[in-house]
Amino acid sequence: MSPEDVARALSDADPRLAPVIALAGPFEAGRTVDETATALVRSVVYQQLSGKAAATIHGRVLAAFGDGETPDPAALAAGPDEALRACGLSRAKVLAVRDIAERALDGRLPDRAHLTTLPDDEVEEALVAVRGVGPWTAQMLMMFTLGRPDVWPAADLGVQEGYRLVSGADIRPTVAALAVEGERYRPFRSAAAWYLWRAVDQARERLDAERLERDATGRP
Repeated sequence: MSPEDVARALSDADPRLAPVIALAGPFEAGRTVDETATALVRSVVYQQLSGKAAATIHGRVLAAFGDGETPDPAALAAGPDEALRACGLSRAKVLAVRDIAERALDGRLPDRAHLTTLPDDEVEEALVAVRGVGPWTAQMLMMFTLGRPDVWPAADLGVQEGYRLVSGADIRPTVAALAVEGERYRPFRSAAAWYLWRAVDQARERLDAERLERDATGRP
């Protein structure tokens, strides 16, 4: 189905989501050409950091242990901890990045071509075996690297907050509750999650606009 057809299907499945979809436009999944190790190294580097700081550290890792664009698993596996730490990686991330590299080298980490042959649950199982890679990281790789259409990151705080906003609830749903609510969006839950993230962005933009208007008019 086209992105426009997916948007219409989700609007029909949950009319509360329709205004968000109308403002955000069609969603197109990532499907980057990254290899598994490349995507995981980036994900681990970016964990719990602001985008700017993470991009800086990631760039240093690629320059020191790759070609500037992609990491070299052999260089990462052989590089001393001190050199990885000098790039800005925490000790935990050094261990995680090294585990990714070693698994890529010895074949324990499935390459992209093999991942594309596996169902979602087996992809997640293969990825969470890597140090520092949890279900959320595996789900993001499935959504934005493999372009899987029906991934539902119910533990993601942004998805939870987006659902709270569109549903008008006072509190965010629990992971278990959101897993149930997500059933209405099958088989397009990846797009639904993206639209719930956009719901949060749109709400923030409205608040910023209201704040600017108050500042301009002097109203409390």
